[in-house]
Amino acid sequence: MNSIKNVPARVLSRRGGHSLEAEREQFDKSQARAAEGGGGAAAISISKAINTQEAPVKEKHARRIILGTHHEKGAFTFWSYAIGLPLPSSAILSWKFCHVLHKVLRDGHPNVLQDCQRYRSNIRETGDLWGHLHDRYGQLVNIYTRLLLTKISFHIKHPEFPPGLEVSDEVLEKTAGTDVNNIFQLTVELFDYLDWELKLSESVFRQLNTSMAVSQMSAVQCRLAPLIQVIQDCSHLYHYAVKLMFKLHSCLPADTLQGHRDRFHEQFRSLKNFFKKASDMLYFKRLIQIPRLPESPPNFLRASALAEHVKPVVVIPEEAPEDEEPENLIEISTASTTEPQITSDLFEQTFRPPNGIRDDRDVQIESLKKEVETLRAEMEKIKLEAQRYVTQLKAQVNSLEGEVEEQRKQKQKALVDNEQLRDELERLQKAKQDSDRSQRLCAEAEKKANATEIRYTKLKEKHSELINTHAELLRKNADTAKQLTVTQQSQEEVARVKEQLAFQVEQVKREAEMKLEDQSVQLEQLRRELDARRDELDQAQRSLSHAKQAGAELSAQVETLHAEKEVLRRSVSEKECELLSTRGLVEEKELQLSQEADKATREIRELQGRLLEKSNQEQSLQQKLLDEQFSILQETVREAEDILRDAVAKLDDPLHVRCTSSPDYLLSRAQAALESTGALENGHAQYVASMAADAAGLVGALARFAHLTADTIVNGSATSHLAPTDHADRLTETCRDCGQQSLDYLGKLKDKQTLGHAELGDVRQALRGVQQLAQELRPKSLDIKQEELGDMVEKEMASTSEAIEDAVRRIEEMMSQARNESSGVKLEVNER
Repeated sequence: MNSIKNVPARVLSRRGGHSLEAEREQFDKSQARAAEGGGGAAAISISKAINTQEAPVKEKHARRIILGTHHEKGAFTFWSYAIGLPLPSSAILSWKFCHVLHKVLRDGHPNVLQDCQRYRSNIRETGDLWGHLHDRYGQLVNIYTRLLLTKISFHIKHPEFPPGLEVSDEVLEKTAGTDVNNIFQLTVELFDYLDWELKLSESVFRQLNTSMAVSQMSAVQCRLAPLIQVIQDCSHLYHYAVKLMFKLHSCLPADTLQGHRDRFHEQFRSLKNFFKKASDMLYFKRLIQIPRLPESPPNFLRASALAEHVKPVVVIPEEAPEDEEPENLIEISTASTTEPQITSDLFEQTFRPPNGIRDDRDVQIESLKKEVETLRAEMEKIKLEAQRYVTQLKAQVNSLEGEVEEQRKQKQKALVDNEQLRDELERLQKAKQDSDRSQRLCAEAEKKANATEIRYTKLKEKHSELINTHAELLRKNADTAKQLTVTQQSQEEVARVKEQLAFQVEQVKREAEMKLEDQSVQLEQLRRELDARRDELDQAQRSLSHAKQAGAELSAQVETLHAEKEVLRRSVSEKECELLSTRGLVEEKELQLSQEADKATREIRELQGRLLEKSNQEQSLQQKLLDEQFSILQETVREAEDILRDAVAKLDDPLHVRCTSSPDYLLSRAQAALESTGALENGHAQYVASMAADAAGLVGALARFAHLTADTIVNGSATSHLAPTDHADRLTETCRDCGQQSLDYLGKLKDKQTLGHAELGDVRQALRGVQQLAQELRPKSLDIKQEELGDMVEKEMASTSEAIEDAVRRIEEMMSQARNESSGVKLEVNER
């Protein structure tokens, strides 16, 4: 039996194109590729679009990825390849991944949003990873992932808004509704959405201003390319925010919406500045037409101002991709339309049976004719589609010719830009000189810091010496106190001896007086007896004169009386001698006692003088010690103020923007600073209660408080760089308030009058505010219980195991298919 395989080679060589079998096989392959959704092409486009080269993503690769999402009605293929990308290894790779994901969200199939919702954790992990690293692209990736997560959350919550953000005013009114609370909440969410868009643009321009780059450099275009989607999003978000703000002002008082107005005005200034900078760049001029915003924001207090609002419209001109020839989206056969008819004639002439007898070849020919007719109809369809694509390509050619004309004009402008670049180069040189000057200033600041450290060390050494001197003075004071105690004891003993001597003198005086009184009484008795004897003698004489007879007896009596008189006289003289000797003894005792009393008085005065001198010396040393301790305290306070002022200055330092910190670390720093206030308060209370005591506790607590508080402020500023705008602003203001309250407290410690009234209540309140904000900024996943975390880990491990098994199965299928379809070197390469 004859068949098509038996056609002579010379007949087949006469055809202008491929054989029918080759055409059919080619057509079947093209249909199979279309049915498979272009998986291989998608993988190639993803690998070409998302790579580590610092160049913008090419439009043709992004367009193929977007067309693939529409073909498969989702982003399954995109994510299956995107998950395997080594995003943690390169910040540029992560940046271009975010750019492609942004374009897929905006222009891809509507089901892409749900697919991306399932991979939120992967996006968040990529942003958190690069957010902790001090990499220029890494910081941009962190902000870009936050923007993408905000975009996904917003559109999941409000499905009325497509990811492209283009809806009519009627849909906006219907979505906002009539409930003022819903309008209020929707406005806040739009503000948050717009905040992340503007934050990304500001971060990109901040890096460009730092490097003073030109927009025609590929490295700069790599950063600028995602801003095209940002401009498209911002134009719609700004329009919707204006509409909702007017609607809110028609329902609520103006005072209630003051915060909304302030936030809108700030976003208006940022957006206007963003559009102006982008409009001045040559890179954007050929890719997008950026709208112009009005000079001043809308006046929401005047309802008629809504009619003056003009919706900003972004225009993307149609043009062919750069650096490539327009590709053929379909395969167009080079054969003419008459080829099937010519082929049919050749078959009839070659295989016509003799005498008109029909055989199997005729049946095959008839079937082939029918098949050719079918293919001709399909070819007509393909031709029509090809003509349509040709028309589109002609339109692209026309736009390219217009672009060429525009390039000629831009060439003239480039000459002017060249001059501007020269001026810019001079400015760069001046900036370099300024940076060198800044480096010198930094070196001087480091030297000052080292000098301050040396001075602080010297102060510590001096403080130690003062402590030793104080201890020595305390020992001397104890010795002086002991000597004073001994002196007082000796003085008390002298006083007791003096009292005993005085008592003895009084006793001797009393005894002498008693003896004198007794002797006086005896002398009076003798005198009375003498008088009586004299009277008796007189009477005897008178009686002698009367009685001469008794003369002899009277004479004898007289002689006896004279003898008694002489005895009495001797007795009186003896008594007088004893009285004189007793008086001399009393006077001698009094003289001795007075001498001893004078000596004791001189010793007491000498000891009192020495004691007064020691007391004055101790007071002077004590006052000197107090003054030196207070001077050390003042130096410590001034050093603490410098530390806190330096920390507060970092809140506004643009170079500190690259520094980041985690809420957990900020929480630990705030807790440590809060705990240090207790030791500072105890040291302050002890110093105020007794300034004569050692001030080392207060100085040490003050130094620890200053360092921990400054560390809290610096880490609070670093944490705010990664926090949402609202939390970041609150955290920055709280850190600034904490620094101010701490400086106020230290200012009170510098004056002796206000030293006792310094309190730490406001400082503690500010630290607790920082601690509360840090607690709010902690990732919510940390609140998961241990049992739930275990379940999540088990589920994740199970899903990972399933994914690994699926990947192994797919790899084995690919290997078996490669073995079936390949051989030799190709098979060996595929197996490798």
